[in-house]
Amino acid sequence: MIENLVIVESPAKAKTIEKFLGKNFTVKSSFGHIRDLSKKNLGIDIENGYLPEYIVSAEKKKVVDELKKLAKEAQVVWLASDEDREGEAIAWHLFEVLKLDKDKTKRIVFHEITKGAIQKAIENPRTIDANLVNAQQARRVLDRLVGFELSPVLWKKVKPSLSAGRVQSVAVRLLVEREREVVAFKSSSFFKVTGLFAGDVSIKAELSNKLQNVSEAESFLDLCKEANFTVSDVSKKPSKKNPAPPFTTSTLQQEASRKLSFSVSQTMTIAQRLYEAGHITYMRTDSVNLSETAIDAAKQMIYQEYGEKYHNPRRFKTKTKGAQEAHEAIRPSYMDKQKISGNSAEQRLYDLIWKRTIASQMSEALLEKTTATIDISNSTHKFIASGEVLLFDGFLKVYHESTDDESEESTKDLLPPIKAGQALVAKEIAANERFTQRPPRYTEASLVKKLEELGIGRPSTYAPTITTILNRGYVLKEDREGVERRYVQFILRKGVISKEQKTEITGAEKAKLFPSDIGIVVNDFLVEYFTDVLSYNFTATVEKDFDEIAEGKLDWTKMLDSFYKPFHKNVETTLEVSEYSKGERILGVDPKTGKQVSVRIGRFGPIAQLGEATDSGEKPQYAGLLKGQLIETITLDDALSLFKLPRIVGSYEDNEVVIGVGRFGPYVRHASKFVSLKKEDDPLTITLERSVELIEENRKKERERVIKLYPEEPELQVLNGRWGPYLVYKGDNYKLPKGTNAEALTLEECQKIISEQTPTNTRRKSGKSSAKESKQTKSTRAAAKSTSASKKPKSAAKAKTPKKK
Repeated sequence: MIENLVIVESPAKAKTIEKFLGKNFTVKSSFGHIRDLSKKNLGIDIENGYLPEYIVSAEKKKVVDELKKLAKEAQVVWLASDEDREGEAIAWHLFEVLKLDKDKTKRIVFHEITKGAIQKAIENPRTIDANLVNAQQARRVLDRLVGFELSPVLWKKVKPSLSAGRVQSVAVRLLVEREREVVAFKSSSFFKVTGLFAGDVSIKAELSNKLQNVSEAESFLDLCKEANFTVSDVSKKPSKKNPAPPFTTSTLQQEASRKLSFSVSQTMTIAQRLYEAGHITYMRTDSVNLSETAIDAAKQMIYQEYGEKYHNPRRFKTKTKGAQEAHEAIRPSYMDKQKISGNSAEQRLYDLIWKRTIASQMSEALLEKTTATIDISNSTHKFIASGEVLLFDGFLKVYHESTDDESEESTKDLLPPIKAGQALVAKEIAANERFTQRPPRYTEASLVKKLEELGIGRPSTYAPTITTILNRGYVLKEDREGVERRYVQFILRKGVISKEQKTEITGAEKAKLFPSDIGIVVNDFLVEYFTDVLSYNFTATVEKDFDEIAEGKLDWTKMLDSFYKPFHKNVETTLEVSEYSKGERILGVDPKTGKQVSVRIGRFGPIAQLGEATDSGEKPQYAGLLKGQLIETITLDDALSLFKLPRIVGSYEDNEVVIGVGRFGPYVRHASKFVSLKKEDDPLTITLERSVELIEENRKKERERVIKLYPEEPELQVLNGRWGPYLVYKGDNYKLPKGTNAEALTLEECQKIISEQTPTNTRRKSGKSSAKESKQTKSTRAAAKSTSASKKPKSAAKAKTPKKK
């Protein structure tokens, strides 16, 4: 007989909690959700009040069977999944599937995994919150309805195997619109004038206004030849700098991206591990609130490490609509713990969270800003010199917040002592041509910030949204090289003006998000025919509806009904009236052949087409677009150059060396073998010498890949892979036991390993052979045939709206 069974959603969380509970408690994991919507016929009974049809997946049946057995033996079952809507839904599914007795089932929640928090939760159990469960069900059902009804429209009207989602499609729209702003942007130049002046000391200053063109810049410097410069005013103003609030999910993702170069999903994975190990509070939150206990613990830490004058307690209020103040911000579970054990990524993220939390309870930084105005005797223009001095570092002793600002930074140095009326001599005045900056492309962090500003999504959805649009190929995350730009520089020195043409690299991008061609085409189609679904306001309103459902103010089925009926009608109308869309764009005519040149989405991506199919049997030529080329912006000349491929660059070892572009990108072909070009290689300009380098690099890699061969068993190899040595036998892969010396493996030892293992690539192989499309795509196709109610699958359970237990 088990006295107390505690069920959580992850093994790591179970392991940590077990340390704080006595022998009377058995802690087990459900390994996440134990059931989900059926993929047959939508998994929703629309005619019966949008009743979800849930099934326990095959891989979860063993877990469910074990939990059922333990639950029957237990005197009390404690459902301890996370405190958010997703966690509440997991608790409810466990209650339903395990057929738990409500009189011996208790729901407990905690936002940190510490002994005190666990004991407090045990002392204050509650029932399952039906409103939170219904809010999660509403999101899940709505997203299923949108995805399963929109995707078939895209298959028929754009391209097979595409998919659409409610939040993901809006995120792609943001990126498409920003890309168009960038492409349409026309940069204009101006001149920024700076001066180095000498009096008792040297002073750097900048002209208060920009000069519009070369003529103005030259004329101004001519005036400065004969001008006298005098300090007309010196003003000093005290200023304060306040610390940022503790982290929410969104701000943690942004700051980890800026400071640590973590992706949004990477940040959440590491934060999840930190939470489950008991190091930090719950990592999905939109609250900046800190508990009184945390504020007191921070005070003790600040007094101990920095002294009383560095302490200034703050109670932040969340501005985000729908935020739950009862929850806490992301903070360390133990404020006195500056360092933790763990891998480098975990330690760095924890350090960031600790510093941000401690800084939020520290004194503001005190500065003094000094501004000096320098008059020019023969001009109304004025030079401004500014500087600042840090009088008291306050929270800056611990933490500096980063920003996404990509504008040119002007660092403010400390100004030397100067006074009004002081005469200055111009040692050097420079007028540099500068350019207006295009809108910045989004990073993962800045996209999360924008989604939050628009009220789209919630802490639990930011990372999955970005991961989804990247995985679907609608968006690319890339570094791109800048281009060379010329600019003019004038310098006045010792009464002589010099002019120089200079160059700089501009437009370089690092880890930015770019919409792909297929992403743009899908976005344009959805914006045209599904304006409401792609509307920022609509998506934000839906999030507010979910919040109201969670608060018990809105019936979730009524909310779904008000959305679905007009949406479904729109789907049917679109299928009837919309035109087939490939994003086709006619570029012009090839001057050599007189054939039409166009670009569009092809079976394997964007392609250029030369000519049309004719009655005489003539077929058009096709060429894939290169990385960085878009259907919207490619020129006729660029498209025509693609038809130069494949091209022969020479001969090596009596075999032709051919450069081409295939389904997987640009390549070198030599002796029937293909080698991918590197990122920096241009297929239109790559030389024979560089091609040979790539061929030899690949040969070396292949030689090093083979560790050992067995003449008596030709189909057996010991190879070196990405994750270390492994066996290959008859096309199947097998792991080597830890500590195995791969080079010393005998044939008998290999055969023993093979007999004791299941091939590691079985799942991937069966996936490839079973179908060209994913399981989800196939099930979505099946659902597309009927979006009305259908027979309940035998393995599915129609869920009832949860009642308070």
